[in-house]
Amino acid sequence: MGDNVVFQVDDIDDYKKFVEPYAQAALATNHRLVYMRFANHPHLLEENKQIKIYKLNANKGFEFFSTQVHNIIRSEGQNVFYVFDCLSDLLMSWATDLMIGNFFVITCPYLFELNTVAYFAILRSRHSFKTVARIRETTQVLLDIYNNNGKICVHPLKAWKRYTPTMFLPHIMDGENFIPLLNSADTASILSYLTDKNATGGVRNLDYWDRIFLQANNILENPKAVQERQDMVETLSRVLIGREKRMLSLVKEYFSLEDLLEIKKRLIGTGFIGGKSVGMLLARNILRQDPTFDWDTELELHDSFYIGSDVFYSYMVQNGWWKLLMAQKTDEGYFEVAKELKSKMIHGVFPDEVKEQFQLMLEYFGQSPIIVRSSSLLEDAFGNAFAGKYESYFCPNQGTPEERYRHFEEVVRKIFASTMNEDALTYRRQRGLAQQDEQMALLVQRVSGSHRGTYFFPDLAGVGLSYNTFVWQKGMDPKAGMLRLVFGLGTRAVNRVENDYPRIVALDAPLIKPFVNHEDMYRFTQKEADILNLEDNEFKTLPVQNLLNEKSEAHLNLLASHDAAANEYMQSLGRSPQDVWVLTFDELLSTTPFAQTMSRMLKTLESIYRYPVDIEFTVNFDAEGKMRINLLQCRPFQTKGHYSRVELPEKIVKSKILIRQEANFMGGSVYQAISRIIYIHPQSYAALNLSEKFEVARLIGKLNRQIGHREATPTVLLGPGRWGTTTPSMGVPVKFSEINNVTAIGEIAYQDGDLIPDLSFGTHFFQDMVEMDIFYMAIYPDRNDVIFNTAWMEKQLNILADLMPDYAHFADVVRVYDVRTKDLRLLSDIVTQKMICFLGK
Repeated sequence: MGDNVVFQVDDIDDYKKFVEPYAQAALATNHRLVYMRFANHPHLLEENKQIKIYKLNANKGFEFFSTQVHNIIRSEGQNVFYVFDCLSDLLMSWATDLMIGNFFVITCPYLFELNTVAYFAILRSRHSFKTVARIRETTQVLLDIYNNNGKICVHPLKAWKRYTPTMFLPHIMDGENFIPLLNSADTASILSYLTDKNATGGVRNLDYWDRIFLQANNILENPKAVQERQDMVETLSRVLIGREKRMLSLVKEYFSLEDLLEIKKRLIGTGFIGGKSVGMLLARNILRQDPTFDWDTELELHDSFYIGSDVFYSYMVQNGWWKLLMAQKTDEGYFEVAKELKSKMIHGVFPDEVKEQFQLMLEYFGQSPIIVRSSSLLEDAFGNAFAGKYESYFCPNQGTPEERYRHFEEVVRKIFASTMNEDALTYRRQRGLAQQDEQMALLVQRVSGSHRGTYFFPDLAGVGLSYNTFVWQKGMDPKAGMLRLVFGLGTRAVNRVENDYPRIVALDAPLIKPFVNHEDMYRFTQKEADILNLEDNEFKTLPVQNLLNEKSEAHLNLLASHDAAANEYMQSLGRSPQDVWVLTFDELLSTTPFAQTMSRMLKTLESIYRYPVDIEFTVNFDAEGKMRINLLQCRPFQTKGHYSRVELPEKIVKSKILIRQEANFMGGSVYQAISRIIYIHPQSYAALNLSEKFEVARLIGKLNRQIGHREATPTVLLGPGRWGTTTPSMGVPVKFSEINNVTAIGEIAYQDGDLIPDLSFGTHFFQDMVEMDIFYMAIYPDRNDVIFNTAWMEKQLNILADLMPDYAHFADVVRVYDVRTKDLRLLSDIVTQKMICFLGK
């Protein structure tokens, strides 16, 4: 016992000649027999009550399939006899020898540990020498099987820890006996035949993956092969793009064979390029093929490489972490084992052939700054954005080639390790994706921008949404879409940033700003910018005023307004006046076609996707002053419930209204009963010290986990300032996974503590709320048109001590109200832009 036996055959029937007597012998000796059925070839064993047959689907991906096999082996236990279908059939699902080799390398040792016997087969000349070598190295027994006019010849190539004088000679099968060829004439004859059978030419050296692309190039050179081209587009899409049907249908329509072969030219490793890469390329192709507008004159060319998803699993297998990954897949290890695995993944080693390709790519980019972005299989898909769940890193890319390479490898490891982030794991589990294939591909791009002395950054960057879920003024059309603009790198557009405010643009009213008065223009503006400091070789955040006063921005008049009042104030103090600028983007929005162009882009993409979209972009001005837009990302954007109407009651006694306001909410039209309120008292929270504020955040996480299913206990979470901030003075520093079970959240403006809501449209936090269908309110109690009835809440019984006895000392700060008997309802109507939360009893 304890053998893995691999048969290398020309035909499945030859493998079957060995499987049948093996199965009969196993059953005759009362051993359990398990048949792993996954191939398209005929059954090796017929249905039989004595044989346990598992039907597996390799099309769901390497991880899903391998995990299934691993779990079956674990559940079956020791001393089992196994028959596997021909491994070569997996090429139809995985398209690369690499992953078949990886599967065998992780499965064979596990079978050996459990003292099993397992039969495998591979087809001769279907695999690269390297794959066969990996199988030979891992298995205990490797047999070459030949059929010479009905006569079966067995040539043992490996028999671990076994030896006889005739063991490695060719043997002729004679009934149940195998007769070694001892005569030199017979041996020479059969070995000559075997040599001829093996002489298959140079193609034999190629991975199945490379053979597909060779075939594609041959088809491309044949102008008459029209149908073959279309068929090959579908074939390559299934191995490069992914498995999501809606995305594949768009790719089939907007990608040519040339497009897919261009991707292959810039692909490191094998496998899928991931959701982020697909979204970016698809959006660009949609625009380029738009007959109503010349997008080539508006778009900046992208300069990208792709690290295939198979590199991720090869990294896991090569470093010996597969058993740990299987342990992480269990309920008990889902979070705990992930911590150990993440710490190991930051220090792994890449295969030599991958290192070489990394080096060639970095030589291509030279010392141009690059960004390495996550592009996992499930990322940016319909229904699953994974916004901000995985890491992306800027590389200023300065220093010696060795230093640049070392930093790049470090960044790749960190992004791979981010698959084990708690927020990512929580997101996957909550959306039913915990057991799905989630390989991490990467998108490596030249950073869009310009050298400005020792700094590098674009003129502006931003996020665009084709549907504005958070209109802040009555009369605005949500379908017009919106932008979130920043000066410098786009990180401040996609992340919630402390005490800083990007420019929010409603595309049907681009000059109307989401604040009340002129003084707020200076308070709610961008004060810092993210840039790459090439001299220090690092990502940095600098005051906007410093950058603008250095005159590094040639188009300053389009982006900023001169602050005459600040100059007058300086003069009144007897100081020399200085140039003070406020980033408004007003001139850009009013004197250039920028807003109209972005509106057209969003609507064009939305019409083809047949779904609202979310994009990321940069804008640069070329030497002639022409504006160029670099479309960096495009993904479907969920807008649940945004098109329906809800009639709001007009005549409600004021004392029964908890919250009422116009606009300043996000989540569309809702009608929701509420069972619980969690209210963070602003004054009490502001009085806490730093460590106590973090402790309150962890308490919220515990209360969130107690909610469990939001349908059972619909909860409204109310607190001062920004939820999810990293600076406790600005709000409550929770992670999204600590509030993901609530039904609605409210950010309360508390002026005394400088705790102000952040209408962070387009950020990753915003995406999380949209995807989890969490209703959002920005509440300004001091406004005349807003009702926020804190007096009613003060009269309610706080049940915090009952729910969390260890945190009873926070009862003055964290107030939990059970309102199941109060008939509390939350209603909003997207059309009238009104919302109300009131008591029915």
